[in-house]
Amino acid sequence: MKYINVFKVFLLCLSLLSIQNVLSEEQALTSEQEQYLAEIKQLWNSLNRQHGDIELPNGVASLSVPESFYYLNPTDSEKVLVEIWGNPPGAGAETLGMLFPSDTTPFDAEAWGVTIEYEEDGYVSDDDADDINYDELLVQMKAESEEASKQRVEYGYEAIELVGWASEPFYDKTSHKLHWAKEIKFGDQEVNTLNYNIRVLGRQGVLVLNFIADMNQKPLIDSKLDTVLALAEFNQGSRYEDFDPSIDKVAAYGLGALVAGKVIAKTGFFALALVFLKKFGVLLVVGIGALFGKLFKRRKAA
Repeated sequence: MKYINVFKVFLLCLSLLSIQNVLSEEQALTSEQEQYLAEIKQLWNSLNRQHGDIELPNGVASLSVPESFYYLNPTDSEKVLVEIWGNPPGAGAETLGMLFPSDTTPFDAEAWGVTIEYEEDGYVSDDDADDINYDELLVQMKAESEEASKQRVEYGYEAIELVGWASEPFYDKTSHKLHWAKEIKFGDQEVNTLNYNIRVLGRQGVLVLNFIADMNQKPLIDSKLDTVLALAEFNQGSRYEDFDPSIDKVAAYGLGALVAGKVIAKTGFFALALVFLKKFGVLLVVGIGALFGKLFKRRKAA
């Protein structure tokens, strides 16, 4: 199956003298535009959008996905991350899938999603939950992001700046779920990136949920946070309270390290690069995303 990529989208956007004219009821689509739209429709229809109780591929955790969201398996998540959002091949290879709000598609300019991963580094003790000074931690993280920015520039990416907390870290001792959000500036982009993180602690590792969105979407993300927090749980036998100190491995770090991202490499440079490439892809598909939505709304009405 042939899937659309960001370069095709870019060429298509260049070929449209005016998106507004193309979207008008009187403007006919060219055969090339119809072909691209057919490919997009084919890709969209190929995605297996799931709701309800879903067993994640790792076998230790499950999701309970309400109708307001849909889940994509790792294969379909790879399609979104690579074919639609323009990330390098293999970018979604280690995900357990992704979550999207049901009222959007990955082609939409306002699209946002949640990647799901699992890090099996052992049982993460929460004994330090009340002792972490997050203001001091932020200062340290900013210094480290400056060094990461220099590396990004060397690799050809835009510079990054950790602006600060978009939401200060919060740990729920009952559910053993940690969440926080960072505001990140990429290069000279006008709208900063929202890097919202959720960590669900388990017996042998941590579920890693990362939102990919813009800062201007924070109010929307905040309104959906409780729903996303509630839908991911470890299975019986893999839960935090199932920890057996006599046989289970203990992680070499605590909650502070989870927030700082020192231990999980994907939480640092690579994840920031992924967010950037996602935003690059969305900027390219804004035109065709609007065209896609308008066309199928028009056909549905007809």
